[in-house]
Amino acid sequence: MAQEVGKVPSDLAIAQAATLKPVTEIASQIGLLPEELMPYGSWKAKVKLKVLDRLTDRPAGKYIDVTAITPTPLGEGKSTTMVGLTQALGSELGKNVICCIRQPSMGPTFNIKGGAAGGGYSQVIPMEDFNLHLTGDIHAISVAHNLVAAALDTRLFHESRQTDEQLAKRGVGRLDIDPETITWRRVVDVCDRALREIRIGFNDDTHKDGSASPVFPRDTGFDITVASEIMAILALATSLKDMRERFGRMVVGLNRSGDPVNVEQLGVAGAVAVLMRDALMPTLMQTLEGQAAFVHAGPFANIAHGNSSIIADKIAVKLADYVVTESGFGADIGMEKFFDIKCRTSGLIPHAVVLVATVRALKMHGGGPTVRPGIPLDAAYTEENLPLLEKGLCNLGVHIRNALRFGIPVVVAVNAFSGDTDAELKMIRDYAVGEGAEDSVVTTHWADGGRGAAKLAEAVVAACEKPSSFEFLYPLEWSIKEKIEKIARDIYGAEGVSYEPLAEQQIASYERAGFGNLPICMAKTHLSLSHDPALKGAPTGFTVPVREERASVGAGFIYPLIGTMSTMPGLATHPAFMEIDLDDEGNITGLF
Repeated sequence: MAQEVGKVPSDLAIAQAATLKPVTEIASQIGLLPEELMPYGSWKAKVKLKVLDRLTDRPAGKYIDVTAITPTPLGEGKSTTMVGLTQALGSELGKNVICCIRQPSMGPTFNIKGGAAGGGYSQVIPMEDFNLHLTGDIHAISVAHNLVAAALDTRLFHESRQTDEQLAKRGVGRLDIDPETITWRRVVDVCDRALREIRIGFNDDTHKDGSASPVFPRDTGFDITVASEIMAILALATSLKDMRERFGRMVVGLNRSGDPVNVEQLGVAGAVAVLMRDALMPTLMQTLEGQAAFVHAGPFANIAHGNSSIIADKIAVKLADYVVTESGFGADIGMEKFFDIKCRTSGLIPHAVVLVATVRALKMHGGGPTVRPGIPLDAAYTEENLPLLEKGLCNLGVHIRNALRFGIPVVVAVNAFSGDTDAELKMIRDYAVGEGAEDSVVTTHWADGGRGAAKLAEAVVAACEKPSSFEFLYPLEWSIKEKIEKIARDIYGAEGVSYEPLAEQQIASYERAGFGNLPICMAKTHLSLSHDPALKGAPTGFTVPVREERASVGAGFIYPLIGTMSTMPGLATHPAFMEIDLDDEGNITGLF
């Protein structure tokens, strides 16, 4: 049965009706030992990193990345497809399988997107835990990130008041940070547009002698927590030692001589590592059909690298025959970063890519009416319209070719809705196979669970046996601009790239500092292959505008901000939090 609102209970109702296995049973079925767990109640547990030492010599399983075409604002069910595929591999095909999924930010959870545990009968449960505090990882990131911000502003304050000799007596040296070069902002894990740009430093600290401390207000702002470099490091670190070293390398700004100043120099890197120690352990949960799920890290793909953690993947591929993970938003964003950033660090190369598409999204890319959350879909999306669909297939084609550009076999998963017709679904399959996909399979896992993705699972297993010839999009030795322009032209289809004066200045300073050999993490809209959300389909002739550059040296990438892309989303007029509450028994209601 395809997706049809009203025919299937709400995600929350399905999740709350499920019979959960104790997390110790889930651990046992994938070969984890009791001493390798740190339980958080009955249904979730942290997995201790020492398991990697025990599994060193075990061969790795097949590794699958789930990505998507350019989505509508409604999303196209990528996380749901990942969970449905995991359930199908386990329940229908009898494979030993684990899925690795990101922890959602509470920004979208309380706004319009909702959670990220999947949906319908393809979910990770308990979904309330998954979508809210879980084991506190995101809270740890917020505190650690803001501790760095406090340390930075405190250093500015004390250096403005004390001589070099006075500072030395207190065990610190003068960093002489130029406030105009500071790129480290504060974070909070809610959508709050009022905090995008703020001014700080209006202290009025009068001393006993009547003198006042210097006041040095400066402009800064807040990002959402999942855009924090600490979040990116959590996802990319390969060990506790590696994470600690990365924290020390995080750059907060430049000194007045133009040299980078990092968190190690601020003296706060060790404290950040202490706050993040337990967060580096992935959280073990389960799907509705009892397969293991590792939940870890949650960077957005439009403003960060958009992938779950390397640590979770490394543990999973040693425990399972098949590991299913996802990269955020469309393949132009999450998948490109998965390959060019995550795979460079992990050394893990996927055996297959699953590309999620929907009829409605392809019709939108063909020029269909605007799609908005909370507004009923136009008849163009609920009735057969082959000409409109045909015009939008170009978007699917770009994403297929982009995946094949990296040398990995592609399977298209068409997430079916009740209004889709056989003729529309056949048109997509014929086009996808013609563009080089191994197969195109219609899925109904939202309504039917693993059974609805059984054919997809068979196609993915077959694709994993195909030969591949993986290669990165660009060599690290290229300049920052060469790498940006390669992504813009080859992945997005741009004619060229323009740079604002600030971006030019920052690129020059980062290359002088020796950061030019880092990969690129483009921050751009997820609603178009271009920088402009209004440009649908497969646009051409556009120029990608680079507004600003940030150096996430600890995470290990350069971070261009494209066009008007914001690192702090805003709340909708009627956000999801308006429906969320507790009943008289303390049960959560209204959570999707």
